Amino acid sequence: MSEEKETAKVPMREIQKKRRVRRTFRRVFLDPSTPSSWTVARVVIVAFLVWNIGGFIGGILFALKNLFFVMVLAIFFAYLIDPIVKTIRQPFKQKKLERFMPRPAAIVLAYLIIFSILGFGIATLAPRASSQAREFGSNIPMYASEIQEKINDLSRWNRGLKFSKSIQEKITEKTDAIITGTGDRITEFFGNFLIDIVTSLPWIVLIPILAFFFLKDVNFFRTLFLRCFPVGRWRTRAGLVLEEVNETLAAYTRAQLISCFLIGSVCALGFWLIGVKYALLLGILAGVLEFIPLIGPVTIGILSISVAGFSGSSWQALWTFAFLIVLRLTHDYVTYPRIVRGGILLHPLLIILSILAGEQIAGIPGVFLSIPIVALLTVIYRHILEHTGSRGIFAGWLDSHSDKTGIEVENK
Repeated sequence: MSEEKETAKVPMREIQKKRRVRRTFRRVFLDPSTPSSWTVARVVIVAFLVWNIGGFIGGILFALKNLFFVMVLAIFFAYLIDPIVKTIRQPFKQKKLERFMPRPAAIVLAYLIIFSILGFGIATLAPRASSQAREFGSNIPMYASEIQEKINDLSRWNRGLKFSKSIQEKITEKTDAIITGTGDRITEFFGNFLIDIVTSLPWIVLIPILAFFFLKDVNFFRTLFLRCFPVGRWRTRAGLVLEEVNETLAAYTRAQLISCFLIGSVCALGFWLIGVKYALLLGILAGVLEFIPLIGPVTIGILSISVAGFSGSSWQALWTFAFLIVLRLTHDYVTYPRIVRGGILLHPLLIILSILAGEQIAGIPGVFLSIPIVALLTVIYRHILEHTGSRGIFAGWLDSHSDKTGIEVENK
């Protein structure tokens, strides 16, 4: 009797197993909610087209990077000229005589003032700076020989240590590799920088031309941008974003220009008081390189300390190093925040990471544009949160997810 029950159970188990397989097959392949093969193929085709179109557009944008960079420089130049234009037109506005000083005429007058000041400064400083540059170029072989002597002294000091011969050879090889690699990087950086300047000279002529049209038709561009948004709260929010972006770029441009002039003047005076050779040339380079965040100050620091050490003494190099440290701390934490006046609210770590990322993406132009781009992204992000009434991008999703989880727990 028990054997008959066992034989009856076996077919029943097989039947139940086959039923489960059929249900799984219907659920996977015959359920209307399951995507068909055409749907999957369509998704793959669309993803493939989007990927290729995105790569094509990215290639076009990369090919036009010089044009975009020139446009950005023209915008910054327009921000520099705009306060002068407003100052020129202000007396005419107060007396309601704007027709006698239209905006294009004020822009041309501002250009004449700026280029006259630049021409006078170049004519005054260029002869002495060029003579120092020629002298510095002629002394480069002497500096190279002194560097080689320092390396030989280091090798002799290494051999004087009581290490095995293999360890001394490895130390010497590592030291030579570090010094050679550092020199190659510095030479490569300056070489690329000079090549970028030479190749960009034809584009630089376009900067004041484009800036003239940006300044003349600023209201037209503002209206054109606002008309991209529907009337109501969207257009109001777009106007607020545009106003804050304008304030941020104006603050950044003003701060960079004042910083370049301040750092260049202070460095030239400080190097002269310390007795560093080529003080005027190094001061001009400090002012120019100040426009390149992080990399510029580091470059002028290495260059000035090296010149002080080779042409002067070790004490002169030490005083130069101390002077630059005090200058950077004073400027970065005292004078620069007062110049910006809250226009750019970025954490120092975010600034450093932005500069490094910009250098990896686009080289020197990326370093130059990294801080204003990140500042503009923070402005846009803050307005998106205010417009949507959210506490963060993922805050709403996390809140809704937690609410659903809580409801499911309560239902259970």
